[in-house]
Amino acid sequence: MEKAIPNKTQVITRENQTVYRVLFIIALCHLLNDSLQAVIPAMFPILERSMGLTFTQLGLIAFTLNMVASVMQPLIGTYTDKKPIPFALPIGLTSSMFGILGLALAPNFWFVLVSVLFIGLGSAVFHPEGSRVVYLAAGHRRGLAQSIFQVGGNSGQALAPVITALILVPLGQKGAIWFTLIAGLAVIFLTYIARWYKGQMEQLARQKKKTVATKLNPAIAKNIKIAILILVFLVFARSWYGAAISNFYAFYAIETYKITIANSQVYIFIFLAMGAVGTFVGGPLADRFGRRNVILFSLISVSPFSILLPFVGSTFALILLAVIGLILMTSFSVTVVYAQELIPGKIGTMSGLIVGLAFGMGAIGAVALGAFIDLFGLTTTMVMASLLPLLGFLTFLLPTDKKVRGWYTEV
Repeated sequence: MEKAIPNKTQVITRENQTVYRVLFIIALCHLLNDSLQAVIPAMFPILERSMGLTFTQLGLIAFTLNMVASVMQPLIGTYTDKKPIPFALPIGLTSSMFGILGLALAPNFWFVLVSVLFIGLGSAVFHPEGSRVVYLAAGHRRGLAQSIFQVGGNSGQALAPVITALILVPLGQKGAIWFTLIAGLAVIFLTYIARWYKGQMEQLARQKKKTVATKLNPAIAKNIKIAILILVFLVFARSWYGAAISNFYAFYAIETYKITIANSQVYIFIFLAMGAVGTFVGGPLADRFGRRNVILFSLISVSPFSILLPFVGSTFALILLAVIGLILMTSFSVTVVYAQELIPGKIGTMSGLIVGLAFGMGAIGAVALGAFIDLFGLTTTMVMASLLPLLGFLTFLLPTDKKVRGWYTEV
């Protein structure tokens, strides 16, 4: 942390206005990328029946997908902070396309794991490089720009129950093969984005001699490390709770409310769709009221609703899931922007760390929660998971936005 922190990415963003055309295209690509990932948890009920998988094995599938993405994202982000690779974006989605093809044709559990590894690798490349594109196109509206990007991803995830009800239930596992077309479409769009990205890097290279580096004193560097550690715990709370709902609440609804697989997907769709709305709203709110305040609000205010959820009827559960999804996800894009502003010159690294951490925590959570369900049952596990948002009280330990800005204006 004591090393010089270059502000080279800021050279372009200060000079340019917000490039909405690029933001909307990269957000669409995020939707397509995450809809590919959404196929995997959407297939859980089908794989469980067709291959006789246990909840622990389903958790391991989610673990493989998310852990690959989580471990690789910060590594890729760190490398591309030094040597940006614009055309890594379409290459990454090509990996996902092969993964989807393998998933549709997988004959057994191990082939499924290999397929989701390819999908996870594609996601690991897309997210830090996509976040850098967003940062370059954001201008002075970083919160809004990151929200536009992230709402694309959340919308893609929200398609999982629709995918299950309309495609996977009638067509089965092989119905996933249609999503290779989605991957191909994403590759085309990302090739266009990569060309724009390459132009920005060339402009950045011409500005390199004008770049000013700042140096933080050890006390501030230590405070930044502490703040990042706190963010880790906050992402842990949000990701584990999100994993509980998105991966296993469908099973809870089937068992508790005696409904079909197709009908259970309505609950997940409501949660994820309202989460997409919350993601979009969170960025502009953070631009107006501060990053730290929105992070605090998203976890603390959702706690009463999450605790109540396991004890209500089927209709009220839909309402609570909508409220929880809306509030909880207001902080998703905001934590990324907050982390980027903690270390301004490491956009790819911080984006990869926070988004990758969300995937990684979700992966570990999927395995742990799957094991808990096998041991203790669905209801007990959902009750335990409902307490996770209470960790949001750790947000009070984060430095305020004003304090973070002060660290870089003082040097």
